[in-house]
Amino acid sequence: MIQSKNSLCLSSLLLLAVLSSTATAGNRQKITFKSTADGSEQPAYLILPEAYDATKPVPLVVSLHSWSADLEQRNEELEKLTDQQGWIYLFPNFRGANKQPAACGSLLAQQDILDAVAWTKKKHAVDAKRVYLTGDSGGGHMTMLMAAKYPQAWTAASAWVGISDLAAWYQKHQGSKYGNMMETALGGAPGASQEVDKQYRDRSPLTFLHQAKDVPLDIAAGVNDGYTGSVPITHSLLAFNKIAKANRSSLIGDAEIAQISGKKRRLEKPQPTDQVSDTSFGREIHLRRTSGPARITIFEGGHEGIATAAIAWFKKHGGK
Repeated sequence: MIQSKNSLCLSSLLLLAVLSSTATAGNRQKITFKSTADGSEQPAYLILPEAYDATKPVPLVVSLHSWSADLEQRNEELEKLTDQQGWIYLFPNFRGANKQPAACGSLLAQQDILDAVAWTKKKHAVDAKRVYLTGDSGGGHMTMLMAAKYPQAWTAASAWVGISDLAAWYQKHQGSKYGNMMETALGGAPGASQEVDKQYRDRSPLTFLHQAKDVPLDIAAGVNDGYTGSVPITHSLLAFNKIAKANRSSLIGDAEIAQISGKKRRLEKPQPTDQVSDTSFGREIHLRRTSGPARITIFEGGHEGIATAAIAWFKKHGGK
């Protein structure tokens, strides 16, 4: 049967549509999916491992961009390590930099992450029992928020130097770039109105972290952050304490928090767990505690994530 020119053109367009919505092994490719929250088309980057076999489901690592960044940010070390494990790497946009109401932990941004995962599961061989989440800074904020609000969605999560309390972070950065971004995204400064205060609460992980008590959530921060970086380590310490309280396990004491976050940045009487060595971090550890499946580590460093430690955490929780 001879096809008409129009039918040939239609076939070509359909083929292009299929190719643009899937990824090939070893390539970083932009994909789009429809938001189930507002129907908009949302982008993400997807990398299938070099050794990808569509007949064999593999783990999925969902990596989240930082506060001022968007889809075009790269974490090449994490990408490389994920590929070496033979896992799929997903990098959603979740409404971009936190400078508009639709971003900054909004319900739309949350749903974008869930929809990106659902799209990847539908299109590729993802092991649904091994779905991991990680991010640094603003990505750490969103990692904690997603682990707390959707605890059943993640096998394990790794949050680095994350913001847990937006109102407290605003107080540190009032009048600066970050403070201005929060005012734009959340409708004003804390105290401006009841609705504005609600936005700060509803987008702060600290409000919901008691719901993450059964999630293998690894919270980590460099001890110098807040001095040489933008997020004081109290955000990580208080986040862990919220989980510990829900688990009815020992909290990091107020005196300990004051010591480790103070000018000396050291515990006066470290516990045995605080003096461990962890090769995946490759840094001196100043504080390490656990509560249920959750863990916190304060390490020698600043405002940074350590990809080797994130991967090690995932491997510890089924990613083998």
